[in-house]
Amino acid sequence: MTAAIAFEHFDRGVRPQDDLFRHVNGTWLSTAPIAPDRSSAGGFVDLAEQAEKDVLALIEGLPAADPATDEGKVATLYRAFMDVETVDALGAAPLRPVFDAIDAVDSPAALARHLGWSLRHGLSPLVHLYEESDPGDPTRYAVFSSQGGLGLPDEAYYREAAHAEIRGKYVDHVARVLGLAGLDDPSGQARAVMELETAIAAQHWDRVRCRDLRAMYNPTSYEDVVAMSPGFDWDAFVDGAGIPREKLAEVIVAQPSFLEGVAPLLAAHPLDAWRSWARWKAVSGLSPYLSAEFVEARFDFYERTLNGNEEQRPRWKRGVAFVEGVVGEAVGRLYVERHFQPEKKAAMDALVGHLLAAYQESIERLTWMTDETRAEALRKLAQFTPKVGYPVKWRDYSSLVVTPGDLVACVLAANSFELDYTLSRIGGPVDPDEWQMFPQTVNAYYHPLRNEIVFPAAILQPPFFNADADDAVNFGAIGAVIGHEIGHGFDDKGSTCDGDGRLRDWWQPADREAFEALADRLVGQYDGLVPEGVDGGSVNGKLTVGENIGDLGGLGIAYQAWLLAGGDPDGDPVDGLTPAQRFFVGWAQAWRGKRRPEAMKVLLATDPHSPNEFRCNQIVRNLDAFYEAFDVAPDDALWLPEQDRVAIW
Repeated sequence: MTAAIAFEHFDRGVRPQDDLFRHVNGTWLSTAPIAPDRSSAGGFVDLAEQAEKDVLALIEGLPAADPATDEGKVATLYRAFMDVETVDALGAAPLRPVFDAIDAVDSPAALARHLGWSLRHGLSPLVHLYEESDPGDPTRYAVFSSQGGLGLPDEAYYREAAHAEIRGKYVDHVARVLGLAGLDDPSGQARAVMELETAIAAQHWDRVRCRDLRAMYNPTSYEDVVAMSPGFDWDAFVDGAGIPREKLAEVIVAQPSFLEGVAPLLAAHPLDAWRSWARWKAVSGLSPYLSAEFVEARFDFYERTLNGNEEQRPRWKRGVAFVEGVVGEAVGRLYVERHFQPEKKAAMDALVGHLLAAYQESIERLTWMTDETRAEALRKLAQFTPKVGYPVKWRDYSSLVVTPGDLVACVLAANSFELDYTLSRIGGPVDPDEWQMFPQTVNAYYHPLRNEIVFPAAILQPPFFNADADDAVNFGAIGAVIGHEIGHGFDDKGSTCDGDGRLRDWWQPADREAFEALADRLVGQYDGLVPEGVDGGSVNGKLTVGENIGDLGGLGIAYQAWLLAGGDPDGDPVDGLTPAQRFFVGWAQAWRGKRRPEAMKVLLATDPHSPNEFRCNQIVRNLDAFYEAFDVAPDDALWLPEQDRVAIW
């Protein structure tokens, strides 16, 4: 039996009226270590660690089966990854065929052909191609193009003064790895890589702009794609990728100005620079699967420098992640058979029903929404598809060929298999049973083009869902997570799609104006918030607004749902806490977590989620129910004047 509330984590010296996050989690925050191979710790991490161990036990229990079967593929891939003796003995040898091909690039057409080969084999391509529901017709899969080509976490790293030190260390890292690969003049090639990536980054859209689904929806014929990017040999690129031309008859170009701006760079920069960049992309993409010196160099920069991790993750953890990345649903099927209890699905279905009912009640009584938009919102809500636990059918991996004992061959084959899977679906009907997370993933998501909310099996555990807990705690935790995902259907992105998942402006102008005014107020609340222990960097209110809207609506609606389900805020106290207080404690302990300062800086620059302390505290400041539960007064630190509180849903 798992306790509903972890009182041992409380800091009784901090009042909930001043800091709910540290009142509930303060002792844990001050004493819990961050594992040396991790950049963060907390509830999410604990569950992810357990899921890794569960998957490891499953994999190690598999016999050396026929690699043509799913179980055989799982076992073969894991054993190839764990065969350190063979991998180390090969050193940089697996790179030689790729380098030979790059050395032969002698023209822009040959370069484009190699870029296509890189796309097929997953080696950090300049232009990404992927399939997704067509926002104009969400019943079919369309092909999208999006920007790529960078080695740092975001385009901002190439231009902002705050990242100057990281840029210098990145150049050193590139030189180190190219040197390990046995290439001539690694320092000179590294400088060429940085110069070229800086030019590519200048053409990228920033993360805030990429939140605009309407701006990202640009259906374009193949001929017009070619015309808009003169200097880029698309025919050679497509041939190099092995893509049938008819599959690209229409491409949804996510960032048109990127294609327009990056194409001239192929002529503006010498082929020598592009060859250096291509070598770096090949080494960087394959380094996790090469000998120890490559793995350590990658860890040194991407984990130690960027995220502050002290140690490399054990090889078995990296092996599990590799296998899941290739045949994740095959692993998921095994995981569900052993670790998912059907009664959890029934309980979650009931919780989702309560949350949908609460959203309906809230929308029906909104004062800022007109009747026309309200009717559309209710229609969309009624069309939500909840998915809990695991898919009703599993992906077919039968055409994936894995080679026992040849790790790099397995990696390249897996990436090529993924591209073929993408191509096979373009133009076809969307599979309503598809999942975009694995059952063993500790997370959840909303898909705006399919109007579905998805809750994998692995997140349905404490501190999010606890079968032994009272309703108040569960509604404050997993109930708010459910509400958060439903809320994404009505945030700044989700609200641009209707109940069918179609990109359509279904709002009356007055409603859109009122919604954006409320969202802007939330942006203002978060803009400039600085997490504890971080020197430099603050929350970007515009980047995080969608997730903040999700948190605000999620917790507020979860409270309403709890009341609809019979919750009594003034019921008998349990363990000294009223039911209403237990609801908010459930919320706060779900966000128990901390990050290394280095990792927090990356999050602030790139992540649409706010730091945990603000996901907890800044949200409750806006909810009247929190003030009532804890008698919050104007002199308390979490007090927010009533006129400044934001309520959207």
